[in-house]
Amino acid sequence: MSRTGKSSKAGERRGTRKKLQLPEVMDLTAAAPLAQSLLTRRGSDLSIDASRVRRVGAQCLQVLLAASATWKADGVNLALEKPTEEFLAGTRLLGISFDQDMTRPESA
Repeated sequence: MSRTGKSSKAGERRGTRKKLQLPEVMDLTAAAPLAQSLLTRRGSDLSIDASRVRRVGAQCLQVLLAASATWKADGVNLALEKPTEEFLAGTRLLGISFDQDMTRPESA
């Protein structure tokens, strides 16, 4: 991995869809591990499963927004799957609306 966080093998991994299960509680303590989990999957199409989320905080949403921008810049797909009502309510509270294709976040 380079200093910028980009993998030199991004092209090799492209086309392989990976999955990431979000935790039940996405608060300040979950933000750094979430960012690290996303960084290790950078360069690959990724599906983020939000079916277990019961509480979401601004820090984790900020990490997801940054990931969305990064995946878009890298030209790979980032998808949000099965968001819970709690996840969606947290995003709405902060004025964020995620399309299922997270490479296109929209303002609420």
